[in-house]
Amino acid sequence: MDLQPPSFPPGTGDARRPEDKSRRRNAAVILAGGVGARMGLDIPKQFVPIAGRTSLEHTVELFQSCELVDQIIVMMAPGYIPKASELLLEKHGHGKITAILPGGADRSETSRLALDAITDKDANVIFHDAVRPLLDPDIIGACIRALDVYGAVDTAIPSADTIIEVDEDNFIRAVPPRAKLRRGQTPQAFRMPVIANAYERAVQDPDFTATDDCSVVLKYCPDVPIFVVDGDDANIKITQPIDIHIADKLFQLKHKTALPGGSTEGLRSKVVVVFGASSGIGLELVQQLEAEGAVVVGQSRTGSGTFVEDRHCVVQALADAAARYGRVDHVILTAGVLSVGPLAQLTDEQLHHDVDVNLTAAFIVAQESQRYLAESKGSLTLFASSSYTRGRANYTVYSATKAAIVNLTQALADEWSADGIRVNCISPSRTATPMRTRAFGEEDEGSLLPAAAVAGASIQVLASAMTGQVVDVRLPYTDPSNDSHLVPSP
Repeated sequence: MDLQPPSFPPGTGDARRPEDKSRRRNAAVILAGGVGARMGLDIPKQFVPIAGRTSLEHTVELFQSCELVDQIIVMMAPGYIPKASELLLEKHGHGKITAILPGGADRSETSRLALDAITDKDANVIFHDAVRPLLDPDIIGACIRALDVYGAVDTAIPSADTIIEVDEDNFIRAVPPRAKLRRGQTPQAFRMPVIANAYERAVQDPDFTATDDCSVVLKYCPDVPIFVVDGDDANIKITQPIDIHIADKLFQLKHKTALPGGSTEGLRSKVVVVFGASSGIGLELVQQLEAEGAVVVGQSRTGSGTFVEDRHCVVQALADAAARYGRVDHVILTAGVLSVGPLAQLTDEQLHHDVDVNLTAAFIVAQESQRYLAESKGSLTLFASSSYTRGRANYTVYSATKAAIVNLTQALADEWSADGIRVNCISPSRTATPMRTRAFGEEDEGSLLPAAAVAGASIQVLASAMTGQVVDVRLPYTDPSNDSHLVPSP
């Protein structure tokens, strides 16, 4: 995706930004005025839970986390402002939100009301649909950077389908060349004087209608070029009931090899219990978390006699940590077992053991951790595997249980959101661990992720605000300094 706008063409008049060194303020407007009529729901679609949070929460978090965004205004469906305030202000405390306001009768009126609420009339304004929660954060930056050159910016993707124009009798009237067609998305971004001027002219037109803001600029300020930033196929708009299921799956399959590069300072002095800490990813997590200044309690079958599938062991481990340190902030479960061979040849003992360690243990750890994490507003991190996306021959039980872990993650993130507990899942590709060596023998080292890389990515997730996410950690990765904190590159 090309995120850099090209050089501004000559002869385009005052739409070009004057040369100055000061940065314009960037105000994001989240358009959440819909009521979900097409969804057949009794609540607006922006409040439908997806991957552990409502669409509105996911969307606002994207702009809250963007360093370029200074202010957020949420335009809400009338009557639902208290619910939005509870989610965004009381629950998450998003400090960039300056107003949650009732939307208008249609998209255009809602946009005009938002413009009136922005006091800095020289700011940039970025409009985004609340029901597009899968927006790539890089696109926000691309739109804002493009405003350094252009007065108006749209987001769009090429059309994979042939678009036809029909007449009132449903006969084909024209087939526009597909190469020049794009499917519009949001964000749409503008310099405030441009979009304000367009709406001032539009309201004087008795025949004015519009379904998006760029079309208003195109019609009423035709001298302003509208630059198009590349969008993303995953940036879908949740409109129909099936879109909820598609969005859930896209969140589940969303590859986050480029993790938030935020500070891990918040992990200092946090109490972290790691189940499966004796080797592989678990051991790397213990070492790296300790290096971050966390208080780490490592539990394992071989190291402390803790069997994760045994409720008594889990209860005792958590109680001991809480008694010694006064709280439990984060719980991580890395323990797993991999039996290789045809399903028909597995004994009952192997079958039950594999299911107990790979799946039942997650239920037990989650149940017993909940009260500690609710008190600390902490997090639970589970581990899946790249095999969760489809079953693999000769390790069917492992694949099936890891797929279940992914669904457990999203279910718990939703269930525990009211308690302020974050739940995420790390899904590494083939990783160099003792468990893998026992199952497959020696393999080409270059084809495997180092356990340290997976641990480093996991710590980034632990330090972030994300929840309900399945974070895929894949090759290739970069190791420029041979540091232990390896984070895979995109």
